[in-house]
Amino acid sequence: MAIRTQGLQFLAQSYVGILSDVWGVLHNGLAVYPGANDALVKYRQQGGRVVLITNSPRPRPGVEAQLHELGVSREAYDHIVTSGDVTRDLIASVEGGVFHLGPDRDFALYEGLNAELTTAEDANAIVCTGLFDDEAETPEDYRELLKSFADRSIPFICANPDLVVERGDRLIWCAGALAKLYEELGGEVRIAGKPHSPIYALAERLMSDLLGSTPDKRELLAIGDGLPTDVAGAMGYGSHLLYVTGGIHASEYGSADEPDEARLANFLDANGAQPDYWIPKLVW
Repeated sequence: MAIRTQGLQFLAQSYVGILSDVWGVLHNGLAVYPGANDALVKYRQQGGRVVLITNSPRPRPGVEAQLHELGVSREAYDHIVTSGDVTRDLIASVEGGVFHLGPDRDFALYEGLNAELTTAEDANAIVCTGLFDDEAETPEDYRELLKSFADRSIPFICANPDLVVERGDRLIWCAGALAKLYEELGGEVRIAGKPHSPIYALAERLMSDLLGSTPDKRELLAIGDGLPTDVAGAMGYGSHLLYVTGGIHASEYGSADEPDEARLANFLDANGAQPDYWIPKLVW
């Protein structure tokens, strides 16, 4: 079983850098978590480096603007790496038109690329950043559309591998849920964000630049709340991991503030998850 920690201060001296998730750790989509913001600020004040690593489909400038709007301090992090950043390479490799599946606010993903946005009928690939209306729709609303793409062997580029994220006190469907359905329908899915290696490779390059040398992976502490993305990604990458239990899986083992430790242990074991530490919410 992972070790419970009372705060980041008890781990800080063991790690030269942190790779921290954003949504569910630093904010809930509507408001910043003050304790998490303070923890990262204090870690950096002690000489540690922080790279935020998020499955947001937006490139870095859009995420940085969102963090500022939510009240996240610029002193809480050194760099941001997004799924949108690394997904742009997948988009650039497409020959022919792409069909954008997701809200219009994500069109910044294509800026500077020669991507030709086209209709579903004419597309050579799908680029999915989410549902068109994630407040009202579910993945099942897309079954017929996705089946038509799968029948034509159209590749599905997933810009946000998260299945769900918190928005306030609700869970909202993400592009990862549509990618999962597409695979079930027999379609080909391409992903560069968490838990896959391209996003960690970019985060490591940025961290190495900050530190002046490439750190041993065990000198880095990943922080996250999502098992299929943050936890699986950190385990695959090889860093140590602090699991935030009060995120998207909180209902599996009790309240967000204080999980039932026996249920938590069973949940982690059943999912093959092996974090080194856990904490209900990130605090210093």
